Amino acid sequence: MSQEESNKTLTTVVYALHAASFIFGITGIFAVIINYVKRSDVADSWLASHFRWQIRTFWWGLLWSAIGFVTTPIIIGFPILLATAIWYAYRVIKGWLRLNDN
Repeated sequence: MSQEESNKTLTTVVYALHAASFIFGITGIFAVIINYVKRSDVADSWLASHFRWQIRTFWWGLLWSAIGFVTTPIIIGFPILLATAIWYAYRVIKGWLRLNDN
């Protein structure tokens, strides 16, 4: 297996971890750790954009989730959490599909 194929497989695994975070929240943390640790391996390839996409998805999702949780006592948090979940799912699905299309 070439280095590019190996990195593409790793990127697929990271998307799977992000998707699994809907059920097991901790997998999102594992995914972003892998992104940061392996980012230099894909720095000069087309996969670098996927790593940036995944990292940004995680941090923005975490920010909006925190805002949603904090504001749940005043009811506005529930729509924020729903919108964040939909947005996060969209980003994971869109990135994964683009990865499969190269």
